Amino acid sequence: MFRRLANCHNVDELRLLAKQRLPGPIFHYIDGAADDEVTYRRNTAAFEDCDLVPNVLAGVDDVDMSVTVMGQKLDMPLFCSPTALQRLFHHDGERAVARAAQKFGTLFGVSSLTTVSLAEIGALTRAPKLFQFYFHKDRGLNDAMIERAKAAGFDAMALTVDTITGGNRERDLHTGFTSPPRLTLKSLASFMVHPGWALNYFFREAFELAELKSHVQEGSNVSVSVGDYFSTMLDQSMNWQDAADLRAKWGGPFCLKGVMSVADARRAVEIGASAIMISNHGGRQLDGSRAPFDQVAEIADAVGGDIEIILDGGIRRGTHVLKALAAGATACSGGRMYLYALAAAGQKGVEKALQNMRSEIERDMKLLGVTRIEELTGDMLRYRS
Repeated sequence: MFRRLANCHNVDELRLLAKQRLPGPIFHYIDGAADDEVTYRRNTAAFEDCDLVPNVLAGVDDVDMSVTVMGQKLDMPLFCSPTALQRLFHHDGERAVARAAQKFGTLFGVSSLTTVSLAEIGALTRAPKLFQFYFHKDRGLNDAMIERAKAAGFDAMALTVDTITGGNRERDLHTGFTSPPRLTLKSLASFMVHPGWALNYFFREAFELAELKSHVQEGSNVSVSVGDYFSTMLDQSMNWQDAADLRAKWGGPFCLKGVMSVADARRAVEIGASAIMISNHGGRQLDGSRAPFDQVAEIADAVGGDIEIILDGGIRRGTHVLKALAAGATACSGGRMYLYALAAAGQKGVEKALQNMRSEIERDMKLLGVTRIEELTGDMLRYRS
C-alpha cells in the first residue's frame, strides 16, 4: 500500500514511506545497524521496561516544554542529532532539516560528513546549531573544520568518541552501500524502480562531502563504506588529552557524543565538557552494548548537576522523551526519527516528524500531570525488572 505523508502519525509509518521512496541500499543504510542489530532493537525496547506513574488534578492547561542545552534555549526537549550523508536521502538534505528545526525552535546537529557546507547552513538558519566532529588523522583537516564551524556561527561542538573503528554493518555489506553509491547492475536496478530518487540524485547538484572534499577523495569522488571510512580515515590514537585539547581549541560549549559509562561521564566533567550524549551510535558500532536509556539514571546519579546529559538513540514516542527526562536527562536527540521523514518528503517530512513528536510530548505531559520539564522526576518511573 502506498502511504501518504498526511497519514504518517508516528516514526514507524514514516519509516515505511521512506522504504517506498528509497533504493534498497540507501534505505538499509538508514535502517541498519551492527552485527545482529540486538543493540539497535534494545535502544527502543528499553523504554518499554519502564512505566510512567501519572498524577491527576494538576491544572495542565499551560504547558512549557522548553529546555536549555549548551546555552541554547530550545522550544522542545528533543532535537535533531547529527547524521551523515543527508543529500543521499533527499536532494535538499541538511537544508531541509535546518529549516524544519528552525520552525520548531530546536537544535540542529550537523555531521562532519555533511553534504552541505557549514557556511551555507550558517547563513541559512537562525536555529541553534551543533557541529559534530570526527577526529581525523589529518590534523590540518581537523583545524580547518573547527575554523569553518566557528566562522559559520555554530553554537556548540560534539566530539564523537565511539567510532574509533567502523562497526560491522552487515546490511551494508549485503547491499553494497557506499558513499557515493557505487554503480553496479544490482544498484542500477534498484535505482530504476525508484525513478524519483534517481532523477534527483543524478540530475541535481553533484553529491559530495562538503567539508571533506578538499582534503580527502573518499566519500565524495571515491566510493567507500562508512565503516571503512571510520577505520581508515579517523585517528585511532585519540585519547582524553586530545579531547581536552579540542575543547580548549573550540573555546565554546563542548559535548562528548558516545559516552556510556559512569567512569567516562566523570572524566568528561574533569576535562570541562559542557555536556555528554549517552549514545551507542544508534546500535551501529558495538552490538551487545547497553541502550542509552538503560544507562541514563546511573549516569545522572553520578554527574547530574555537574554536566548536561543528552539521551541519544531509540526515541520513537513522546513518552520515551519524558521517561528519559524523568530519569535524569537534560534533553533527548534522535537521528532515524527524522531521517525516515527526510527521505519520505524532505522538509515537509521533517516538519511532520517534529510536529508528531511535539504533539505527543505536550499531550503526554498533560496526561502525566506536569506543566514544566523540571517537574519530571524519578518518582514517576517504575522499572519492571
